[in-house]
This record gives sequence, structure tokens and C-alpha cells, in this order.
Amino acid sequence: MATKSESGTLGGSMFNGIPGAETLFGPDGPLAAFMKADPANMMQQGMEFYKTLFEIAAGSSTIQPDPRDWRFQDEIWKTNPFYQKLAQAYLAMTQAVEAMIPDDLEGDAKARAELAASIVTSSFSPTNTLLGNPAAMSRAIETKGGSLAKGFRNMVDDWLNNGGMPNQVDDSGYEVGRNLAVTPGKVVRRTEMYELIQYAPTTDKVHPVPVLVVPPQIGRYYFTDLAQGRSFQEYGVSQGLQHFVISWRNPSPDQRDWGLETYVEAAIEAMETVLEITGQEKLNVVAFCAGGILSSITLGYLAAQGRDLVNSFCLCVTMLNFENDASIGSFRLPAVLSVAQAQSKMKGVLGGQDLSKVFAWLRPNDLVWNYWVNNYLMGDTPPAFDILAWNKDSTNMAARLHEDFLALFKDNSLTQQGQYTALGTPIDLSKITCDNFVVGAVTDHITPWKACYKACAYLGGTSTFALSNGGHVAALVNPPGNPKAFHWIGPATAPDADTWQESATKTSGSWWESWAAWCGERSGKKVAAPKGLGSKAHPAGIDAPGEYVVQ
Repeated sequence: MATKSESGTLGGSMFNGIPGAETLFGPDGPLAAFMKADPANMMQQGMEFYKTLFEIAAGSSTIQPDPRDWRFQDEIWKTNPFYQKLAQAYLAMTQAVEAMIPDDLEGDAKARAELAASIVTSSFSPTNTLLGNPAAMSRAIETKGGSLAKGFRNMVDDWLNNGGMPNQVDDSGYEVGRNLAVTPGKVVRRTEMYELIQYAPTTDKVHPVPVLVVPPQIGRYYFTDLAQGRSFQEYGVSQGLQHFVISWRNPSPDQRDWGLETYVEAAIEAMETVLEITGQEKLNVVAFCAGGILSSITLGYLAAQGRDLVNSFCLCVTMLNFENDASIGSFRLPAVLSVAQAQSKMKGVLGGQDLSKVFAWLRPNDLVWNYWVNNYLMGDTPPAFDILAWNKDSTNMAARLHEDFLALFKDNSLTQQGQYTALGTPIDLSKITCDNFVVGAVTDHITPWKACYKACAYLGGTSTFALSNGGHVAALVNPPGNPKAFHWIGPATAPDADTWQESATKTSGSWWESWAAWCGERSGKKVAAPKGLGSKAHPAGIDAPGEYVVQ
């Protein structure tokens, strides 16, 4: 499934394609701004840094790496005086830079400063160089330079085919339709924007009220249908739930005008199709990340139109209020938003690889330099992992959708009753009065769980919140049977996330199980499973996963 990047060239850069990166790190960017903001603090931290260096040189410094820091796991960092002092000097520099961030910075300004500082400090880690990485030095000696030769080949391949970024995954063993996205089903509707997939029931009886999964518009749907035993769709049908999913088409410059309103119309059309096929008046909606934003707008629009189509709403790792201390808030700088919008308008789309770069640089140590060391200094092939294979299989974002998201990101109007309009209709999220089940992830760096919890306050109806172990994607691909899986769950009646967690119940196992039980209770008494898929108006077509998912 590996494909050649359209934008990857030998003259590329790891920072090329990050919308507004030159603004973020330029002379007028947040890093320069916070360093100029308080010269006295900067001088003080500089003096503290030099004092610490003298202590390191004298052997009296107590600075030690975090035991969990993968960069300093080799024993030589503890036993060799040179490497011990090198690690201490680097950590002292990191502490000094972080201490330069003014205490009075709040919200997005603080997030921008912290992001810029983390990128700078992570880039200067000694482990990113051969001489500063004892494990890489040992590997080079053991292999008589073979590891370096392979590392150089890996680097050239990434410059040519991966936009200059170190590859995170060996995806050569994965193929959509062969060992990814293999839950049996049929495409029951295809439009210019999406394919609607209905999955075959695996139980004799099913709940009559169906489930429609709405994935993000900027990723392929099959993270909810990975390998057997790791598929949300597979698990849902095993619980007697009738499952449908939208598979969005990967837009090209010809679809530059697809915006949020276009997607709202498509989502409503898909809902109506599901109801026609199943003969029901209502359906359950499960939405993920950006698909959650879309679904919230769609349900708000339906409520304003007096159309009661939705029985329950599950909102996963989705922020509805963008004024949060999240890393992604770093890019809310007006100049960054303007540059990003201009780039996508010019190209017609924001490339999927460019989006991947943005999210990778939100966690540079884990998502950039970790693979730099593995691929280039150690000369290893990155691991094979289905989630990362899906992540690499990125899609574009239409220019109009990008523009709409940036406006929403900037104005935060969705949180203000009636201030955001869709299809000429003011949207009030509190009018969404069906029961809702909201999911956050403990270590999510894109949509922090406390920000996800805030969504409960904007939605009407009774809210249940579940906090899953894992990060933004790993928490979602969380099948039952994992002995390490756990989640907190409870009514979302507390005024804030911390108070909620104090009274929530910590439960072993996956949130899938809690959601399936919650959804089943709201989906009617089971009836005989349908004998076939589709309907006369929408007959079953080609087998799942369809065609759009591989375009």
C-alpha cells in the first residue's frame, strides 16, 4: 500500500508543507516573541544555565534524565563520564529554554511558545547525531558501517518518497481489502462525495435502530475497521448492532469547493439512506474527531429544522470549543491561518502529507526524532503496525473545507448559540437533545480529554463521558480482550473534567463494551436480522471496503 508522494523531492524539507511554519518560527513568530518579551528573565535563565554548566563540569550536578525518556535508556549514559555530562548539559539547556516562557502567557500564546520550545530543544538532542548517540555508534562498529549505509539509503528514500520526514512504519505487509478493512459488507450507495457501506449481520437477531459511523473527512474510514479482532465495525455487528459507515472520497483539486456545508448535506443524505434501508425513523450516530464536528453541526441543523432523525449520539475525541490549552492551538496565530489558507486555495487541496507533518511536529521527540534515530542512525526498518499504516495512508482536505475549519478554529463560533450558521440556519448545539456518549483519550495530544469533556456542556440531552486509556487513535482502536485496557465512565454532570473524574468509575476493558451496552439499551428490542443488504431503492453493490477508500 506504500505510494510515492506527489510532493516528496530530494530538495524537500521536514518543515516544508507545514502551513505557516515560516511564520511560527520566523522573526515575528511566537518563539522570537517570548524570548524578546522579558529580557531580564532571559538573562537570568542564561546565568542559571552557565552556573549549571559549571556544576556539570565539576561533577556536582544532580540533573538526571527522566527514566521514561527513550533517548537516554542506554547504560552508557550513566556509566561513561563524557556521555553523562553531555546528557546533563542538554537537559540543562532544555530547562533554561522552557523557563524563558513567561509565566503570564495563557491559552494559545502559551501553547505556541511551548510548541516552538519543544521543537527547538528536541532538535538539539545529542541523540540525534551519530557521535552523541552511543547505541548508534556501537551499532555502526558492530556492522562495520553497514547500519550507516542502510540508514543513508533510508534517508534518501524518505526524501524522495516521504516528504523529507522519517518514515514511521513499514506498511509493505498491509493492503486494504486483504488484511485491513475486511469486515464483510456491501456498498449500498455511492455519490460523488462518499460511499455508504452496510455491514452484514453476524447474529440471528439485531437491534432495529441502526448505527451510522461518521469518520473524519480528512482520513480514511478504516481505522474503525482494521484487522480482524481490532475492528469497531466487526465488534458492533457481533453485538447485534446494524452498522453502516461513510467512506469519504479523497478530494482532488477538482473538488476544491467541497466545504462544511457540502459535507453536512452529504451526511444528511447518508442518514436518510440508512433509515430507508432499515425502515426506521431514527438512527444512532457515532462520529470521530473532525467527523464529530461535522456531525454536531449536522445534528444542530436537523434540530433547527425540526427533524428528529437521531436516536443517540456518540462523539469521540472531538473538541467543540477550540479555546483550549492544546498543542493544536499553537497554529491559531492569525498570520499562520492566513498563510495556511492561501496555500490550500492555491493548490485546491491541503495535502494529506502536509497534515501529517503538522501532527507529527506536535510531538517531535516521539513522532519525528524517534524515527530519525531508528531509521538513519541505527539503520533499522520502522516497525509494522496497522494504526501507523493507516496513518500513513493519508488523504487531502478540500480548500473550501480547510477554509471553513480555519474560520471555525479562529472564531470559535460553534460554542455561541446561533452564531454559527449552516445552510442558512443558525446552529444551537443545545437543541441536540438525544442522549449522548462522549469519549476522550488519556494521552491525546491533539484533542485533550478535558477539552473533549467540555463538549458535554454544549450538547442538550443526557451526557455520559468515557475516558479511555491511549492516545488520539490508539484509544479508538481499543478492542475488548486487551488486559491493559481500561476506562473511566460516568454521567457528565460535573462542571469540569477534574471533578468528573473524582466520581467516575474506573473500569477494566474497552470503552467499546460500555458504548455497545449503552447504545443497545437505546436501540429497541432485538428482531430477526435482515436476510440481505440494501433495499430496492438502494441495492447492494460492490463488496466492502468499496473503491473510494483506495483512491
